[in-house]
Amino acid sequence: VQLQTSGGGLVQPGGSLRLSCKATGMVFSRSAMAWYRQSPGKQRELVANISSSGTTNYADSVKGRFIISRDNARRLVHLQMNSLSPEDTAVYYCNTFWGRIYWGQGTLVTVSS
Repeated sequence: VQLQTSGGGLVQPGGSLRLSCKATGMVFSRSAMAWYRQSPGKQRELVANISSSGTTNYADSVKGRFIISRDNARRLVHLQMNSLSPEDTAVYYCNTFWGRIYWGQGTLVTVSS
């Protein structure tokens, strides 16, 4: 299983970014997917997850601002991040469980003016 993450970068407060994660080596349509993030000095935390059937769940800190979605045909999971604040600055990781836990390589999101 490989998870290839893309889409991070520098954005101003109030801006938007979309992260993408392409999964290979697994039956993507059968697997739940998730996004985690880790800020300096903090533990890695769940941001959002989406079940194989499309049911979503969000951390309270991102509800109403972030949207997780999946494209089974293209084996992609996206995280649309809106109204970003400096507190959202972190390395974001794609995650799945397929026999064991797998992590993408992480992509840095920096929210700063």
